[in-house]
Amino acid sequence: MAPLEAVAAVFGVISVFLSTRQNIWSWPTAIVNVGLYAVVFFDGRLYGQMGLQAVYLALSVYGWYQWRFGGADRGVLRVTRAGPRLLAGLLALNLVAWLLLAAVLHRTDAALPYLDALLATTSLVAQWMMTRKILETWLLWIVVDIVYVPMFVTQQLYATAGLYAVFLGLATLGFRDWRRSVYQRQSASS
Repeated sequence: MAPLEAVAAVFGVISVFLSTRQNIWSWPTAIVNVGLYAVVFFDGRLYGQMGLQAVYLALSVYGWYQWRFGGADRGVLRVTRAGPRLLAGLLALNLVAWLLLAAVLHRTDAALPYLDALLATTSLVAQWMMTRKILETWLLWIVVDIVYVPMFVTQQLYATAGLYAVFLGLATLGFRDWRRSVYQRQSASS
């Protein structure tokens, strides 16, 4: 395990843990995490994941703003549920983006172009959902993390595989806690 990968992993755990707690400091720690991981993934020839870090950077800035000012009357954003129409649109967008990215990565020396592309685009969808505090983000992260762990093991990125195993547990906790938040708010308004 490279020292840079270990530091990136620590920032990743801190960021996701803070996200499960709906703590706005998850976003600055995410910015450090994605900067470090861009280098780690470049070295591992996982170009889809490397490029994903640049988008995560932009989404982290956007999420930081949204969590602080994206709610009612420019207040704090609250957890909501995704409707079927939004989910269908995100699925269609993800399919198109995956096919396009896979075609690009297939023409490089990418280690796993199709899987790398699928995980990259699906992660972008999940991250965008996170910026909007959509409960179902955690379900998507659970599925993605289940696939990420063995992919990183095959690329000998063991600390990152361990990190994504931790992310899997945190995603489960995040779903539980965010769902509780939705139900508490619904009960309070009834």
